[in-house]
Amino acid sequence: MIGALVGCVTMRSAPPTPEVALELPFKGRLLGVPSAQAPPAIAASISCSSPIIFSYREELSHEHHTVPMVLSALNPLTYLGAPTGTTGVTAFADLSISDGDRVIGDYTAAVHATADYSIFSGESYLELDREARAQVRREIDDKVIADLDRLTRQIAARGPQP
Repeated sequence: MIGALVGCVTMRSAPPTPEVALELPFKGRLLGVPSAQAPPAIAASISCSSPIIFSYREELSHEHHTVPMVLSALNPLTYLGAPTGTTGVTAFADLSISDGDRVIGDYTAAVHATADYSIFSGESYLELDREARAQVRREIDDKVIADLDRLTRQIAARGPQP
């Protein structure tokens, strides 16, 4: 199984290894998805009683391109495992961090995962879905972590709440 990720162009030949999530220095309530479907740093920083709100959503789109059957049938390489098409998944994610009515962080990411297939094998959409979701969640995490100093200052500046 080999997939190419566009955005951080990488090749993958083994399943992704589980990552240890960085816990944010503040907690928040998660809206939109269960914690298992949130970026790791957000999932590790959930508290039901926090005034901070994490609003997260993901969207997937699928595409499929096939070499015309006439061309595949006439190409001798087809019978040796040459690609006869490509499947692709684009994952889009949006995370908003709010303190009451004030949005203190808004992050988006998009990742496109593709895989060639042949008449003998191919990566399923389910595998590509998982790959694209994992990568888009990592990108959202990276953006939040890069902005952590500013976020922490914004939250600290609001002072104690009644």
